[in-house]
Amino acid sequence: MLEVTALGWTLTIGVIVALLALDLALGVFRPHAVGFREAAGWSIFYIAVAVVFGVVFGTIAGWDFGAQYFAGYIVEKSLSVDNLFVFVIIMTTFAVPEKYQQGVLTFGIIIALVLRVIFIALGATLLNLFTFMFLLFGLLLIFTAVQLFRHRDEDPDIESNVMVKASKRFLPLTDEYVDGKMVTRVDGKRMFTPLFLVLIAIGSSDLLFALDSIPAVFGVTDEAFIVFVANAFALLGLRALYFLVKGLLDRLVYLSTGLSLILAFIGVKLVLHWAHKDIDESVPEISIGVSLTVIISILVITTVASLIKVRKDPSAKAHAGSVRATRKATDERQPR
Repeated sequence: MLEVTALGWTLTIGVIVALLALDLALGVFRPHAVGFREAAGWSIFYIAVAVVFGVVFGTIAGWDFGAQYFAGYIVEKSLSVDNLFVFVIIMTTFAVPEKYQQGVLTFGIIIALVLRVIFIALGATLLNLFTFMFLLFGLLLIFTAVQLFRHRDEDPDIESNVMVKASKRFLPLTDEYVDGKMVTRVDGKRMFTPLFLVLIAIGSSDLLFALDSIPAVFGVTDEAFIVFVANAFALLGLRALYFLVKGLLDRLVYLSTGLSLILAFIGVKLVLHWAHKDIDESVPEISIGVSLTVIISILVITTVASLIKVRKDPSAKAHAGSVRATRKATDERQPR
């Protein structure tokens, strides 16, 4: 079992908070359209920080834990690409001016990190108290994988988001964006701008992603510290990665299929782990080395197959996928 000292937690949280502050300064206090070179530079920086942390952590804690960290980081990073799909859809749906996009993305990432801390604490507590939670987490991931595969050619319907609909109904909203503000005053009356709706849409989407990603990373490690840092470092570079790949996302036509396979694999791993602990120790478990190999292989095959598909058929377009049939897709299937 991994034992992290108070100093270790303090230093780790300090690094993450410092990186968040840097991201906040870049995204909120200096609003501007982010170019490819800037996005590439910051994406490389955040990935390098995550890798350096993993190397230092593996050297100190041992490479079994180091491998768990890298497996968790890769899982969370791959799932975060699906987040980016949804972010692009949200930005397009609400026609967010490009210079305001990185500010709302930064706040969205902070919300995502807070939600994940809550879910990690809850998940770790439940797993320590009840081993059958491994079975429930596994079944949840398998169900999500099946649903994502079934609706892999659809996009989530942002307009039907419960939080967005409630905000539109009950909050006083302006029609236009106001200098990147989320709250403003019109004729002395406090009003919310469309940018606040965008943050609501991103935050509620983050909540749904956390419900999948936390069980997924617990599938490769049951150490709460590793789950936390893997999530944190995967999310930290999301703002820069958004501007780097948003023009390339349409080419990843098999991404949803690949993610569904990864979720299904981790779900099976969790079920086997539960059976090994609660039913019979002769039930085989999937090692971290096999997990890492399978996850990386699926991502590589998915990416290569996507690029080949788009090259042969330039009209092919990727979709974020959905865990349920969207209203638009349902309407299109109905007979006229």
